[in-house]
Order: sequence, then C-alpha cells, then structure tokens
Amino acid sequence: MTFRVSTALAVLPVCVSVLTPAMTLAATPEDHKPSRNEPLQVAALDPVVVTPTRTSRTADASLSSVTVIDEEQLRHQDPVELRDALQSQPGVDMTGNGAFGKTTSMFLRGTGSSSTLLMVDGVRLRSATAGSPSWQFLPPRLIDRVEIVRGPRGSLYGADAVGGVVQVFTPDGSDPGTWLEMGAGSFNSRRFSAGTEGERDGTRYALGIDRFDTDGTEIREGSEDRGYDNTAGHMRVTHRFDNNAEVGAFGFRASGTTEFEGSTPEQEKSTDYAIQVAGVNGQLWLGDNWLSKVQISDARDQNESFTDGDRDSIFDTRSRAAQWQNVIVTDNMEFVLGGDFRRDSIESTTQYEETERDNAGGFAQLLLGFGALDVQASGRYDDNEAYGHKTTGAVALGYKLGLHHRLRASYGTAFRAPTFNDLYYPGFGNPDLDPESSETTELGVRGQFQHWFWDLAVYQTDVEDLIDTKQVGGNYLAFNVNEARIRGAELSGGLELDQWRLAAAFTAQDPEDRQTDNVLQRRAQRSARLDLDRRLGDLSLGGSLVVSGHRYDDAENENRLAGYGLLDLRAGWRFAPRWSGRVVVRNVLDKEYATTRNFSGWEYLNAGRSVMASLRYDID
Repeated sequence: MTFRVSTALAVLPVCVSVLTPAMTLAATPEDHKPSRNEPLQVAALDPVVVTPTRTSRTADASLSSVTVIDEEQLRHQDPVELRDALQSQPGVDMTGNGAFGKTTSMFLRGTGSSSTLLMVDGVRLRSATAGSPSWQFLPPRLIDRVEIVRGPRGSLYGADAVGGVVQVFTPDGSDPGTWLEMGAGSFNSRRFSAGTEGERDGTRYALGIDRFDTDGTEIREGSEDRGYDNTAGHMRVTHRFDNNAEVGAFGFRASGTTEFEGSTPEQEKSTDYAIQVAGVNGQLWLGDNWLSKVQISDARDQNESFTDGDRDSIFDTRSRAAQWQNVIVTDNMEFVLGGDFRRDSIESTTQYEETERDNAGGFAQLLLGFGALDVQASGRYDDNEAYGHKTTGAVALGYKLGLHHRLRASYGTAFRAPTFNDLYYPGFGNPDLDPESSETTELGVRGQFQHWFWDLAVYQTDVEDLIDTKQVGGNYLAFNVNEARIRGAELSGGLELDQWRLAAAFTAQDPEDRQTDNVLQRRAQRSARLDLDRRLGDLSLGGSLVVSGHRYDDAENENRLAGYGLLDLRAGWRFAPRWSGRVVVRNVLDKEYATTRNFSGWEYLNAGRSVMASLRYDID
C-alpha cells in the first residue's frame, strides 16, 4: 500500500477545529532557560522533558516529537500493564503473546522491537541476549511519568535508539505523601500497593511497593488459564547541600513468575523473571553556568524457564555503566558534553562463544537560540569491542511563528547493535555482523497554547544492514541482508479546560521491506487513540478508545491479523476525606483480538472484558 502524507494533512483541520474551544486563549509564556535557582514556568500542556536533549526543556522547545504520560493520566487510567497506557500513542505500536506478563514488543515508528531504547531513571534496561526490553514486567503503579521521544537519538544515547527512546521515571520525593491501595478484579486478580515520599532538611526520599497476581486467561483457544505475578519495589534518596550539590542513590526491582503456552495445551511452561536497576549519582555546580553530573549504575534482566517443573534454561544479562555529563549555559547557548562506559555480560545455560563486551562512548551537543530561530546539533562516537566503532549525528532547526506556533526540521542517524544472540548464539549467531544503520528526516509543526495544543510530524527513516536470518545448509544463520524504508505521519493534540482533559493521536505509516516491497511484519499501518476524562467535584469519569489496523505476522505478508478497536471506561470517587475508590472496565465490548501468532499457526489471545476495582487511602 502506498503511503500518502496528504491523508494525515487532511485530518489536521478537523482535529484542530475539534480542539479549538469557544474562548479567549492566553499566550504561552516565551521559552526560557532557567538558572540553577530559578524553576521553569510552563503552560499545562507544554511539560518540561529531559529525554530529548538530556537537559530540561519544554516539549515545544525540545524540537522533538515527544509524548508525556504523567502521574495523573496513569492514576486515572489505572493500567494493569504498562502497554495499556502506551498502545497507539503517537508512533507507538505494541504486540503481545497474550495478556498479563506475556512477551511484549514495541515497534516505535515502525522500527524493530530491539530498536527502541528503554531507560528507567536514566539507566538503560534490556536483555543483552534478546535485545528488546521486558516491557511486560514494568509495574504501572510505581511509575510516576513516561516520556516517549520519537525519532533517532543515537547521537546522545548510542546504540538501539533508532525508533526513539522511552524513559520511565519512578517517584523522586517531590510530591510528599503516604498512601495505601488495594484492588481486585476479573480473572481472580489481586493487587496491593503502598508508597511514601517527602523531604526533610534537604533530603528527599521516595519508597514504594507493589504486588499483583492473577490466574490469567487462556492465551490459546481451548487451553488452560496462564497466570502471572509481579512483586516490585523502588527507592530513591537524594540530599542537597548548601552549595546546591546533590548526591543520591536509587533502585528499582520487579520479579515474579509468568506462565505461558507449551507445545501442547496440556504442557505447563513458566518463567521466573527479574528486572532491576540500581545506582548512585551526584551533581555539582562548577560555576554559575556549569553543571556537572556523574552516575554509576547496574541493570539486570534475568529469567529462568521451566517445562512441567523441570528447568530448561537460564538467561541472565547484566549491564554495568558509568556516565559523566556536563551542561554549560549562557544567554543564548547551551553546551552538553559527556561520556559513558558500559560492560554487558551474560550468564546462561547456553554456551556462548563470548559472554562479555565493553562499550565506550563520548557525545557533545550544542543548543543555540537566535531570537525566533533555534539550532541543535549533536554527535557521538561509540567503540564496542564486539562489533567495532560507530559515529552518529543529528541536527535540528526550529522557527517560532509568533507566540503559538513553531516549525521544526531535523535529520539524524542511529544504529542498532547486534545482540549476543545475533553474534554468538550456537548454530545461529554470526560474529561478523555489522550494526543496523539508519537515517531519518523529519518535518513538524506544533501549535502551543495555554489550554490546548496540536502537533503534526511527517518523517522518513531508511535502515540499512537489517539483521535477518537466511538458511545455509540445514541451519538458519544471522546475516545483514535487508533494507527498509519507513514513511509516516503523526498527528496529536490535547486539551485541559474546565475539568476536562483530552488527548488524541493518529498515526499512519508505511514500514516497507525494500527487497520485497512487503510490509514489515507485525506492524500496523494505521492506529488512533482517544483519552477523555471529566471531573465532577469528587467524582471523575473517563474512557479510552484504542484503534489499530491490520498487520501481517510474517515477512511474506501471507498471515494477516485483523485490526481491532478497544473501549475502556473508568470512574473514580473521593467519597470521604483521604478515601477514594476507582473502577475500570477494560475491553467493554469484549473484543476478541490477537496481535501475534505462534510459529505453529495459532493466535495468541488477549483478555476479553474485565473489571478492576480499587480502594485508596492517603495518610498525609
């Protein structure tokens, strides 16, 4: 199917007219670079983000396509799994092998599941063997905020930021309070959460725990229910000294068991898993305009699989990293300079030829302001002992059209690093693989007002040296064989007015294999999302509509999976001081749908209609 940008452009006037309220809008404050003692003041729908440029900037001034899911949205939607909140956000397409803790993949802007970088509190988290993050194990109740940056960020973050970067933040102590929450719902699901955060004598702290378990649902027609449990916790302690220097420590861990399908419906298979990040950090002002930051971290993705109670395999990966970043700010310039070192290592029952590799990288970024014109330029060099060196770069221009509109244009390169499986898995790996390389060009325009915004972006990404498999003799081996071209358009908007909150998104893309002209497998070409919430005193009502087009489960485009539409409804009630309740009904229309197929040909089923009710008590 030929992608037409005109389709997205035709939708723009309709969405703008829907979002335009019959009122007088105040101007958004001019962009402002704060000093260390001066906080940012921004409009409600132009939040401060740090992921696009590794510094604090408003979404509009970042010259990036970025979506923020904040704590209030997560509280209202109350997702059981994080993918419920991420699905069909601008540029986001997610697939899963069933509901509740089953393997989940993200295809950001049509790129592969290993081409999106997941970070938790500034720490890279993914499996070094499989390459992709374990999205399914992230507990939404312990997440304070999510930033989704679409487009290449290899020039700042190195490998795997081809489609973009998703950064998850846990609470940092800036919202004092203590709370307890418990819930129960369909499929014998149960949840308990608690947390506390605050500040005293210059020390901020945040602690939280979350426990969720469910009997699950069948993920194969005629099979048994497949359960899931997740026990998670986070902590953060930060102390600020009189000279504004800060030191801190943080940690996050989620572990449990997920059951999945075996080769027959009667076979019992499960995986014991754990994901975690931990680290220490500090920052110091070396002058009035020079901030220096250091972080040392450890990240792990571990799993142990069993069949009928007997252990099958262990795949434990670990990434130890150190990074140093400096930010120098003047009246019209911001300079970012830094470097990092990472050591990936694996322990497995599978015998890999290599079990450890080091990566050293350095990066620099220059952000300039010339009145209405902003310029950003960045570059990075990575040296990896497994696959050699790689240089990436990016440039972005932004031009302010009056108080409310900004044009932006950008170009960037990125790469996906071969995983340990790609390089060394017995009978499959190829140690001569090159990294996948990409070039992306993007044009965008944003309208930013005090109570509403809209954003349109069109882009093209060309990927070379795609890592794929081909048959050699009787074996399948990894090779650099394919090229891909991904064209797309994203339209999003939002409004906050008189107790109403609305967020809307539409994505159209054409992810094409250049050798076969087929659509890249498991990518939907069209998707849309609408979230609407309304406060009525102590009562809140809302709903989410997620629509996704069809996709193909195979590279040959012969196995078609139908599109789907899902409707969720929710209600919350603060019925007494400190007490509140919430009910969420998911998949209200009981839609049966699947986003992946098993290699044997049967579809992985997702959960039908479900209800989750919760009760919360705020102590402070």
